[in-house]
Amino acid sequence: MLDYIKSNRIALLLTVLGTVFYLAFAYDLDRSDFIKLISLYGALFFLTYKIIQLYKGNFWLLAGMGIVFRLAFIVAIPNLSQDFYRFLWDGRMLIQGINPYLFTPDYLLNDPTAILKFSMPQAQELFNGMGGLNASNFSNYPPINQIFFAIAGLFAGKSILGSVIILRLIMIMADIGILYFGKKLLEKLSLPTSNIFWFFLNPFVIIELTGNLHFEGVMLFFVIWSLYLLHSGKWFWAAIILAVSVGVKLIPLLFLPLFFQHFIQKKPLVQGFWSFTKFCLVVLAAVLLLFAPFLSNEFILNFSTTVNLWFQNFEFNASIYNIIKWIGFEHYDMNLIKPYGSISPFLVIAAILLLTFFRKNRSIKELITAMLFGIAIYFLLATTVHPWYICTPLLLSIFTRYKFPIVWSAAVILSYSAYGVVEFSENLWFVALEYTLVIRFAVWEIFQIKTEPKLI
Repeated sequence: MLDYIKSNRIALLLTVLGTVFYLAFAYDLDRSDFIKLISLYGALFFLTYKIIQLYKGNFWLLAGMGIVFRLAFIVAIPNLSQDFYRFLWDGRMLIQGINPYLFTPDYLLNDPTAILKFSMPQAQELFNGMGGLNASNFSNYPPINQIFFAIAGLFAGKSILGSVIILRLIMIMADIGILYFGKKLLEKLSLPTSNIFWFFLNPFVIIELTGNLHFEGVMLFFVIWSLYLLHSGKWFWAAIILAVSVGVKLIPLLFLPLFFQHFIQKKPLVQGFWSFTKFCLVVLAAVLLLFAPFLSNEFILNFSTTVNLWFQNFEFNASIYNIIKWIGFEHYDMNLIKPYGSISPFLVIAAILLLTFFRKNRSIKELITAMLFGIAIYFLLATTVHPWYICTPLLLSIFTRYKFPIVWSAAVILSYSAYGVVEFSENLWFVALEYTLVIRFAVWEIFQIKTEPKLI
């Protein structure tokens, strides 16, 4: 009895302490204060490690802690990312019947020939908040994302904070959905259900998704739901839900070829190939239907141009590209981002095809492992890897024997060193440290044969 009371007191103390740290992160932190940022983050990561270590057998206690920590951000304006201003802008355009893919914010506000018949509350504040780079480009957020933006505009269109709260509640519900389907899938795969808390309690996830309002969590909710349905033999609904995840973020399209072996197992090749083809056709048809209300020649041009910018213009927290960039300046006195950005998508496609045909991907566990390596290769080759992108390999990893994404979720905070008080400037030593830690741990895991690495 005394041990039970002591355990509860320790749990309460850890919950209060974690909440205090998250409150400091949400309401008393400037992005440019890197020392404070990394100190709070390090403390939260250590605290999370101890919480999972002590209470990994108490599912509902850990679930409750995760919800409490998220609620600490409920009325906070995101302080590490400006993207939410563009979310609110797009949502308010959509509820006025204006296609958010056809006009850039700076065109609507600054061009005297623009269609300024729309009346958007706090338009100038949203425009200033999103920054010049975001305001000068067309929206690249897919239709399901736009629907969530519109919901925030519909119910709190005259209040930025009100809209933020609505988006935050959506994020929290998506994370709870991941917790629900993640637990069920772990049980079906005979894996420890406590694995899910390396996602649900991870401070990286709580800060980047609930805190900074990035929609990777919403996308991943649909991905995990889809995988659960596929494991349950409901391939049609798995395809529909996977299409919805693409409607939030395009990244799940990368995984589509990897499903091939899952559909051809234990079947004649022709029948298996037809099953895989039907799955892909349902996914692609559903995605097309989601985009249908916005389709036009102008939309296709604007959307493809904006997506292409991520490969050939933008650069942040890159690994292999930074080496190529150094070679370009050192030996050719030029930035090689455009030729590299033209080649890297083909390298990613080649890697995915190698994983598709030359790796055993038949069971759901094997499929998820292939997805993990596919997305990791994509990010290693990318010119831009924002911290919140790591949520995808992180969630996939909890269904595998590989834990290097957990290390990545800890190390990626080093990328925030780029945000100074006056200007943005990447510290490539920190970037090198981040990827050295992650790649060395990943290589160590890959070559472990007899023992599987355990963090707790």
